[in-house]
Order: sequence, then C-alpha cells, then structure tokens
Amino acid sequence: MALTLPAHPDPGHDAILAGGLLQELSHAFGGPFHFVLPERFDANLAAFHRALDESGVEGKVYFAKKANKAAAFVERCAQVGAGVDVAGHGELREALGHGVRGEDLVVTGPAKAGQLLRVAALQGALIAVDSLDELERVLRLETPRPVRVLLRRFPPSQPGSRFGMDDDQLDRAMLRCAAAGDRIRMEGFSFHLSGYAVRPRVDLAGDLIELCLKARVLGLRADRISIGGGFAVDYASAEHWQAFLAAQGPDDYHARKSFTTGDFYPYHSPVAGADALRAVLAARPHGTGDPLAARLRDAGVMLLVEPGRALLDGAGSSVFGVQGVKDRAGYGIVTVDGTSLSLSEQWFNSEYLPDPVLLTDGPATDRTADRPDGPAGDRTGDAEYRACVGGASCLDSDLLTWRKIAFPARPRVGDLLVYPNTAGYQMDSNESPFHDLPLPPKVVIHHDNGRSRWRLDRRPAC
Repeated sequence: MALTLPAHPDPGHDAILAGGLLQELSHAFGGPFHFVLPERFDANLAAFHRALDESGVEGKVYFAKKANKAAAFVERCAQVGAGVDVAGHGELREALGHGVRGEDLVVTGPAKAGQLLRVAALQGALIAVDSLDELERVLRLETPRPVRVLLRRFPPSQPGSRFGMDDDQLDRAMLRCAAAGDRIRMEGFSFHLSGYAVRPRVDLAGDLIELCLKARVLGLRADRISIGGGFAVDYASAEHWQAFLAAQGPDDYHARKSFTTGDFYPYHSPVAGADALRAVLAARPHGTGDPLAARLRDAGVMLLVEPGRALLDGAGSSVFGVQGVKDRAGYGIVTVDGTSLSLSEQWFNSEYLPDPVLLTDGPATDRTADRPDGPAGDRTGDAEYRACVGGASCLDSDLLTWRKIAFPARPRVGDLLVYPNTAGYQMDSNESPFHDLPLPPKVVIHHDNGRSRWRLDRRPAC
C-alpha cells in the first residue's frame, strides 16, 4: 500500500486547481511559479487578533517577514495597521517601501548591522537587543528621539540557544538603560524559543512579566513582552499523520533514503495557529497561580507575538511542470521544471510531506502512449503510479520529493504538480538561480464577486 499524507480538504484551493488558471499561468511563465492568497493571510491575522480580544489582553501581532518574501503580505499588514518583524536591512527597507510605519516594525535577529540599527532607530522601530555589546552600539546612535528597545532574555529551557542575555547580563542591561536617560526607551523584554511547545513559552512569558515589574523599580517603562512565534500549522489530520509515521520506512523513498520521525515537521498539530495563542494565554506559568492572560492584565503588560508560518496557513501553493518521466523497478522518477530549492524542507535533510496534486493535461487513458518502455509491472495507463519527484538540476540529491508518491495516473510532459500550502517558509527560503534558472515568479490571486483575478507580486528594486 502506497504511503500517503493528504493535506486537509480546502475547497477554495481546490477551486483554483479546477479552474484552469494554473495551466494558463504555467504556459505564460514557461516554468514553475508560486501563487499566494492574501485573503487567507487576512483571515489568519484576524484570528490572532480575536484570540487577544477574547482574553482581554492588549496585544500586537507582527508578521515574521522571513517566512515569505512576497510583497502582498506586507502590503496587507500596512493596510490594516499590523506589525512586521524584520531581521535585516533589506527586510526593513521592503516593509517601509510597502507602507508599513516604522513604529509598527520590530527588528529581531542576533548581532544587527550598524546600518540596520541606525535606520530602525530613526524610523521609530522597536529593536530587540540581543547582547550587552549590541546595547552599547544602540546607545552610541545619534537620533532625534529615544531609541525603542526590548531586552532579549536567554531561554533557560534551551541551554543550546545562541540568543539572549542571562540574568546577570539582563541586570546590567537594565541598569545601563536606566542610566542612559532619554537616549533610550526600554519598553520591555523578549525571547527567542525554538519549537512549538506551549509550556516553555508560558513559563518564560511569566518570567518576563516579573522582569517588567523589576525594571519599573528602576524607572524604566517596561510595559510589553514579546513571545515571538512558534505557533504551529496543522497540515493534515491526526489519523493520516499517525498512519504515515507508523508505516514510513526506507522502502518508501527513492534510493532507500532513511528518515526518522524527528526529521519531519509535525504536520499534524492538535492545537495550531490562533488556538495555540489561546492555549498560551490560558495556561499558568510554571503551573501555579493565575493564567498568563490574567497576569498580563494585572501587570499592565502588553503581549507582542511574531507569527510567520501560522499567518500563511493556506495562503499559497507551489506549481511545477512535468518535464519527463522514467520508469525504474517498481516505481518512476518524475522530473519537473524547477528545483528543490523552491521547496525548502528538502534542503534541511527533511521532506515536505503533504501530497502534491497532479493536474493532468488530458485523459489518463492515453498515458501508456507516453511510456516508451511499455508498462512497468502490472500498471496500466489509468492505474496508480508511484514515483518520486526530481528537480531539473544535475545534482543527484535534487529531489523535491524522495517519497514514492501514489499518483492517480502516470504523469506526462505538460502535467502540473501542485504542492499545497507552501507559503510558510517553503516556497522561497532557499531559492537560488542555480543553473541560471530564473526564480519562480509569485502570482497574487484575489477573489472578487465570485471571479478569480491575478497579478504578479511586485517587489521594489533593490
């Protein structure tokens, strides 16, 4: 039995696949492309705002721009007044260029370049300071107004983290901020935490509230904390995910490639997106006392969150054209017109697991004519066909999918493979014009009075 992991049903996405638009766009571009759906982004952003409102907590949502380079999402943030999390000068310039106000930006990252700090300070952005050294560089900036900062705490639950300051360093940083007077406005604390578990976030958030109270004794403002991102996306059902993990093994992959369950993103999450934020707000730090939401309200502390993937759930997919198919013993190799650089999980010794959708260009019953070597095994033209998916480069390791996908028919040249729900980190994190192949364009699809309309995503020239 073929190993499958179907994505959650998505009628809106299915309507786009069935409408013929993707075939027209593939013909127009002559290569792979991504499509993005800003309306889905809007819905996800609204869900996070509702979670904050329901808890009675004052908060602000910052879109983690690193999750997708499309201008369309930043434009939506500018239009509705949402924040944007940037980590470099290019991202800062992009956000400002698309209308995001400086005061709606939070600047993260480890040791920030001098130019980034200078522009961020001049624009009134909030800077997450990662070290005492960085704080000194901020204090040396010449600006007409106080520089807004958060002090980032090292997460004790993740001793291997390279981010943040320990308790002694934070004490020194607070004293330095207090001594700096009007040169700096210390607005609170933040942390960078890997993974998706609720408990470590709740515990550390509770600690940051106590730090805010401590900082106020020194005369510092300290009225907000940032708990970053780490809100999971639920790609597939629990039933399909558990069945996949239980069944998968080397025989399911080209060249018997081996994956352990720890190599994979958790494609099913029982608590995801805005519901994960609700879970954080409802939990009690360190398992005692009032829930986090009540502690935030009582202390007058604002909650900042920086979701990336969770705001992009359902907000885009990636489309590749089939360039060729070859048969191997018991399965095939489909080669598409792009590379695995446009499906980033494969470049982290992992695999993007939701099943791609095959859009055929014609009836499946004629597909045996496309197979010069004749049937493989007992397959017929319209029978299930198992195949991995390779990229167009000359690298043996360039596979978009190592797994032998159970396609409903043998793909042929001109068909399309649509990888669903790739907007969050997948579609452009590692893209490169390798082999002088152009980067896949992004198409923005809008729905207006029952009609789908599209345009190219345009980004300002660098």
